[in-house]
Amino acid sequence: MGCLARGGSLFRNLFRRSRVERELDAELRAHLDLLANEKMATGMSPDEARRSARIEVGAEEVKEQVRDVRAGAVVEQCAADLRYGLRLLRRNPGFAAVAILTLALGIGATTAIFSVVYGVLLRPLPYFEPDRIVELREVGAKGNRMSFADPNFEDVRARNHSLAGVAEYAWWLTSVSGGSEPTRTLVAYASRDFFPVMQVQPTLGRGFAPDDQRFGAAPVALVSYAYWKQYLGGATDLSRLRLTVENQSAAVVGVLPPGFRFPGDSDVWVPRELLQRLPSRTAHNFHVIARLRDNVSLARARAELSAIAALLKRQYGRDTMMVDVAAIPLQENLTSGARPSLLILLGAVGFLLLIACANVVNLLLAQAAARNRELTLRSALGAGRRRLVRQFLTEALLLATTGGALGVLAAMWGVRALSAIAPHDLPRLEDVAVNLPVLLFALGISVLVAAALGILTALRATSGESPRALAEGARGEAGTLHAQRVGRVVIAAQLAITLVLLVGAGLLGRSLLRVLSVDPGFRTDHIVTMDLALPPADSAARWAQVERDKQRRVQVVNELFARLRRLPGVQDVGATNALPLAGDVADGTYVLMNPQDPVPGTMRDLEALFHQSWRTGDADYCATSEGYFRALDIPLLRGRLFDGRDTMDAPHAALISQSLAREKFAGQDPLGHLIEFGNMDGDLRPLTIVGVVGDVRSGSLEARPRPTIYVNYRQRPQATRLMVVMRAGAGPAAILPAARDVVRTLDPDVPPGFSTFSQIFSASLDTRRFNLILIAVFACTALLLAMAGIYGVTAYSVARRTREIGVRMALGASAGSVLRLVLSQGMLTAAIGVAAGVAGSFALTRTMQSLLFGVSATDPLTFAGVALLLALVAFLASYLPARRATRVDPTVALRYE
Repeated sequence: MGCLARGGSLFRNLFRRSRVERELDAELRAHLDLLANEKMATGMSPDEARRSARIEVGAEEVKEQVRDVRAGAVVEQCAADLRYGLRLLRRNPGFAAVAILTLALGIGATTAIFSVVYGVLLRPLPYFEPDRIVELREVGAKGNRMSFADPNFEDVRARNHSLAGVAEYAWWLTSVSGGSEPTRTLVAYASRDFFPVMQVQPTLGRGFAPDDQRFGAAPVALVSYAYWKQYLGGATDLSRLRLTVENQSAAVVGVLPPGFRFPGDSDVWVPRELLQRLPSRTAHNFHVIARLRDNVSLARARAELSAIAALLKRQYGRDTMMVDVAAIPLQENLTSGARPSLLILLGAVGFLLLIACANVVNLLLAQAAARNRELTLRSALGAGRRRLVRQFLTEALLLATTGGALGVLAAMWGVRALSAIAPHDLPRLEDVAVNLPVLLFALGISVLVAAALGILTALRATSGESPRALAEGARGEAGTLHAQRVGRVVIAAQLAITLVLLVGAGLLGRSLLRVLSVDPGFRTDHIVTMDLALPPADSAARWAQVERDKQRRVQVVNELFARLRRLPGVQDVGATNALPLAGDVADGTYVLMNPQDPVPGTMRDLEALFHQSWRTGDADYCATSEGYFRALDIPLLRGRLFDGRDTMDAPHAALISQSLAREKFAGQDPLGHLIEFGNMDGDLRPLTIVGVVGDVRSGSLEARPRPTIYVNYRQRPQATRLMVVMRAGAGPAAILPAARDVVRTLDPDVPPGFSTFSQIFSASLDTRRFNLILIAVFACTALLLAMAGIYGVTAYSVARRTREIGVRMALGASAGSVLRLVLSQGMLTAAIGVAAGVAGSFALTRTMQSLLFGVSATDPLTFAGVALLLALVAFLASYLPARRATRVDPTVALRYE
């Protein structure tokens, strides 16, 4: 028979298949005729001889073997499998629609979350060799990371041999004028190596020259491409462009490339060297960025920086807080805050994909059982197990690729929805998109899903029970009990995963409720905030000029308050340099002073007091006006608030928070004590405590109230940012136009930014709300899929056991016993799934402990509630088909098939 496998080129087999088939038929007929003649010669009749020859040769099996081994057969068989799979899907549109939509849901959700993970955590930064850019931080004795002090930065820059460049930078919001309109703009201060470290050059004009980067030089500025286009009209002649930045006129000398906005979303860059160098090694004011030299590893650089830090600590002792230097890859530094929650979300959506696949597995197993007779006949006619497995893989690939294509379309919509609800401080949100790596991820997921579905279904469908199924004829009961067992195992796993997601959503939901129940220490309703970036007093001017600038600013602010108070609906007005929950409160080390202590004459004198730990402490620093506490209803607990007595020439007054009073003045009256906090604003005049106010949660609702020292803005007006708070009687939005007109009248170059405190309060919960919404959506979707899965498996089991149920009822079984029989099987599966889910949740929810507040990762109330909910859902999903089973007519059932 070996001659049957010969002949025919690849081209003929692929494109002249009918001719090949004719030749194969002719060759087989010739062989059969020859064999039949031999048998007739032994005395057989012609009919018996031909029948015996066909049985001996096995014509159809031979044809299948020839087709398998000839060139191009695999392509033909795959095409045939594809056509057959399409016909099956067309014949079962309900099954096809449910399976494809389920996979589209799982793949789409997974792709959407992966697009966020890739855009934020994995996509390389858009800089030259971004993996070689590192952020440097001073490390204190307790392991705390700090910004750099100028002298420490200079020593690290001069002594290292691992870094190609080291630069200081800082950025803050300020008013910028000189363009088409005044703007509230992020302005960055960058030292001389900043742009070489980032490997960025202006696309128009020039960068900073050495003469620009010295104290007292004429100010110059670089602008972002977006700012240049929007506010400078895209002018190519930069010599005529000047911007007023922080009360100084700066010549625009260059435009940076499109897309470059580092740090933050900066639009204007000026030389850091225009600001005074601070000689203190404890004044941590600037961030530091560096680039590794070629062929220098991060580990080697870290070792050298640690050695430099140790040397500086031995040299300067208590004059520096730095005991080590941390070198953190820039991408890790930018995204470290978002990493835990995003990875947890990716894991959660991965569970959802598993649940979707489990549902489709059950659908495919049901389909395979329904096709049992077809598969048995194909096997009997010579189709091998490999051939059947390939058929199932092809059908699964059809489902998965179609579901994957729909999932990608859903992911595009999902990415837009995620961008809309994402927290405002999520880094690199602009980089989130369904791009090529995300599409490749979706393709890979689709292929993996197809392989898993196809292999699982094929192994079950080709499990070797075909002969018995063929013998049992049309009943097709072969493997029913085993198929039901496999389906229940899949459902139990599905319920376990669903319970993990529900527990996660429950823990996050309870955490949010606990956060919302926290008293922030101030009122948030009917409060309008107005953000003003004021020009600073000119630090380069003489002392007398600085004092005049301060007095002029106080006069302007007093006039602003007076006009705002006269607006209809405004009940009180106050201001601060840093609003609570807005994330921009400064902190530092204060010193308790005795009346007989000399006032420090220089910052070095003040730093000498830092070494006396009994009199120092850490506290937040807030410059406020007298109306601030009344507007926000921050209670006065002792003494008095700021008032008209606190002028610039009077002894400087301070209010302290209740937590600071407990920490430093336990058992004694704090009023009248002196505090030195000049390291925060450069004013070394001591502060006299005149009152104690209630604690305020300034950083977040989840953090304990920090000790806080409040100074009077009229006495210390150094802060360039002024946050005005106005308490309105009703309808806060109604006062915005009038308040904007007041600011425009006083200074048209200071554009205000408005919001309500309710919006600020809500924004502080954005990250927690974002995590909760997504995990809750995943959990609810998983619950619906699990419910559908339980219902489908139970209904399928009832349908396959109709004859058995009819026999039971004909033999006297009651409807109640049949109901209990079906329900007990469903609830046993649910109990196994819930038990496995509880065990898995105890292990997995510990990974989300950092996202919880006031709730344990093993909170028994949440676990019990979710387990009961899942048990109830399983009962309802099993009850409907069980109820249908009690209505089986025994007479009809006994005639079943």
